[in-house]
Amino acid sequence: MKKYIIPTLTIACLLLGFLLGNAISNKAAAQRFYIHNGQIFSSTSKIDQLLQLMQSAYVEEIDTDSITDEVMQDLVQKLDPHSAYIPKKDLEIVNSELSASFSGIGVQFNIQNDTVHIVAVISGGPSEGVGILAGDKIVEVDDSTFVGKRINNEKVMHTLRGEKGTQVTLGIKRSGTPETLYYTVTRGDIPVHSVDAKFIIPIQAGGVHHIDKIGFVRVNKFGENTYDEFISALATLKMQGAKGYIVDLRENSGGFMDQAIRMANEFLESGEMIVYSEGRAYPKYEARANGAGRFKQVPLIVLIDDFSASASEIFSGAMQDNDRAQIIGRRSFGKGLVQQQLPFPDGSAVRLTVARYYTPSGRCIQKPYKLGEQDDYQKELLERFERGEFYNADSVHLQDSTLYFTKSGRVVYGGGGIMPDIFVGRDTTLNTPYYNRCVNLAYTYQFAYRYTDAHRKQLSLFKDWKALEKHLLGANWLPEFIAFAKEKGIEPDKAQIEKSRPLLTRLINAYIVRNILGDEGFFPLFERDDEITKKAVEVMSRM
Repeated sequence: MKKYIIPTLTIACLLLGFLLGNAISNKAAAQRFYIHNGQIFSSTSKIDQLLQLMQSAYVEEIDTDSITDEVMQDLVQKLDPHSAYIPKKDLEIVNSELSASFSGIGVQFNIQNDTVHIVAVISGGPSEGVGILAGDKIVEVDDSTFVGKRINNEKVMHTLRGEKGTQVTLGIKRSGTPETLYYTVTRGDIPVHSVDAKFIIPIQAGGVHHIDKIGFVRVNKFGENTYDEFISALATLKMQGAKGYIVDLRENSGGFMDQAIRMANEFLESGEMIVYSEGRAYPKYEARANGAGRFKQVPLIVLIDDFSASASEIFSGAMQDNDRAQIIGRRSFGKGLVQQQLPFPDGSAVRLTVARYYTPSGRCIQKPYKLGEQDDYQKELLERFERGEFYNADSVHLQDSTLYFTKSGRVVYGGGGIMPDIFVGRDTTLNTPYYNRCVNLAYTYQFAYRYTDAHRKQLSLFKDWKALEKHLLGANWLPEFIAFAKEKGIEPDKAQIEKSRPLLTRLINAYIVRNILGDEGFFPLFERDDEITKKAVEVMSRM
């Protein structure tokens, strides 16, 4: 019997230890789990508990996934205005806005009269390869009608984009062809460009630097490939003889901070600060120029406006605080918060504010906000407009009265965007109620597309924007536009039309040129008479 005592005691001790350990574990676990109808639930938060109870015990079956998305969005909206929850169904489109490419059919479109009109076909893209043309109208997708009031931009993008290599069959209506044409398009990689246009602005030689050619580069966002596109644009313009550069960041809402840092590095001397950032759980990070920039000595001007934000403000703030460039335009938006995108296992994600960024002088350009009060935050731009800030620098009210100093000792302010060195207000001298209504209701854009579509064969003969504009100036399309606007409900006013004729002519001609030649034709024409651009050219001609 003795030989069984020791093993028996050993087993008993192990069993007792197991029971004790299990009891201790259960006591601790009681704080993390609870049981309902024999099922164990995690109680990591009240929200989890409620959703699990709803899923298992509610009287009717419900879609807890959609409820979870709504709850997540409501929670994040209690934070700052730039943190955001992105449901799985929206994440691909949101990410593609800043990615180098996405998978789709390769067309630009707009929706008119509940129909998808193809404005442009991307060169080398899948649609061009099968014979789809600008001016075509998509009326069917995969044997289903694709017209009507249910058609919107989001639905079109979800339908036409998709996994690379998948196919979609489009039913096309084409002017001059009575039957519906069918094309099967294999989706492929479509590049996303950050540089809208690059061109030379010729000016009269003179000044210390004898500038006779200015390179103009418009950057619409800071995406994955922005720096590469930007440096390529500068190199091209340099080969064309550019002696100075205008970088246009108007309406650029930002994007990836690293792209703005790399761009700024091209213009600054070694060791000069570009930006720094820090947060409660985010260690301080400093970005300084490494001295390898290739454009450190060239004259530089940066254009900003009310919608220039985030990475645009990092770049313009670095240029201003280092006295590297003249900033021209209007006060920028005022977004000085850093977001980090964090994924969830179900394919959704949250963009959470983790830090604030500061310009080299120490300014945080983030405008004031209150947690959860996003409506008031968004109305701030309207308040700027109502107090006249879009037109007069004296109407600008910055929230931070602290004095900050640039490298040379100039005073600058923070707490509400970048204030330009040279303010240029909106010019309304030629504006009239007739013009404003036509623009606000997009009738100028719609007419330009209709005119282009009706004369596409003739207009496509022009390969240069100057020649095309000359043709349009002699085409006398204004009576046709007046009749078009009247059809839409805007009664003609002879005096107002005559006063706004230069604005109507410039805008509609530019839209028509864009429909034929793209942004490379649109921006040189449009910027030629732009007040901020004209001021920048005047300033640079004296550098």
